[in-house]
Amino acid sequence: MSLIAFYGAVVLGLIYGLMVLGVFLTFRILNFPDLTVDGSITLGAAVAASLIISGVNPFVATLAAPLAGALAGIVTGTLHTKFSIPPLLAGILSMIGLHSINLRVMGGSPNLPLLRQPVIFECLDSFGFVLRDSEFIISIFVAFFFVLLLYYFLITETGQALRATGDNEIMMRSLGVNTGRMKIMGLGISNALVALCGAMLAQKQGFADISMGIGTIVAGLASVIVGEVLLGSTRIIVWIFAVLLGSILYRLIIALVLRLGFQPTDLKLFTAVIVTVALISPFFKGYTEKIKGKFRSYKEKVKEKFKTGDEDLGKEEV
Repeated sequence: MSLIAFYGAVVLGLIYGLMVLGVFLTFRILNFPDLTVDGSITLGAAVAASLIISGVNPFVATLAAPLAGALAGIVTGTLHTKFSIPPLLAGILSMIGLHSINLRVMGGSPNLPLLRQPVIFECLDSFGFVLRDSEFIISIFVAFFFVLLLYYFLITETGQALRATGDNEIMMRSLGVNTGRMKIMGLGISNALVALCGAMLAQKQGFADISMGIGTIVAGLASVIVGEVLLGSTRIIVWIFAVLLGSILYRLIIALVLRLGFQPTDLKLFTAVIVTVALISPFFKGYTEKIKGKFRSYKEKVKEKFKTGDEDLGKEEV
């Protein structure tokens, strides 16, 4: 893999890391399979691109995207908590509705190019940085900022209540915690991160497309699992950083697959393979641990046998 391809994959991994943090918050913290992600990432891109084309400052347009994403997450949470719609179905309903909303935001066009439009990655031009370096600096700053922000939120009293809701909702309800409100808040924060990812991604790639959210949830889940397999830990800060690392590694794997000559149409297959391998890796790890345990037991028995034989030999000599 060339240095430029490696560099670009890392930047994409950092940007997509925001989406992966949102997926981590719903799937791992809230234990809520939220499919709204496929629609909210496009919503963030559509809102930011539309505002930038309209002449709005790119920073203001980027900040408007997570607000729209949070609203989408709140709708999903409300459908689930207030109307008892199952999580998967609530997410699917929001995702389907967002497809039409995204088209409406984009003015009926399936693609909005941002050619010759100002973007947030150009803000460091006055300091002498080229666009490629600016993309890396801004992406790594935003990614680490939200990693730390999410960590400090999850260790607060509200964040701990959110985590406990995902672990044992019935117990938290018996303690007087409004678990429905916790879910709505978690889904709002999650989709706000996803929409922010979409806004930055549109400015990085130079366009917003109606189909850019297809398969996002699978890619996010793959990144979460890859990070957990590599840096499995119960410490929340390590867990969050592992998720970000998983996003970067996933994009590096995708870049490597493309460099090997595979077609972009094969990426979904490789994503499925990566998720499958990551999911079954604990099984093989447990199996190897079992084999090692049996081998250690066998070695102890052999040592005990030789020890007993030496003692018997000593008695015979006496």
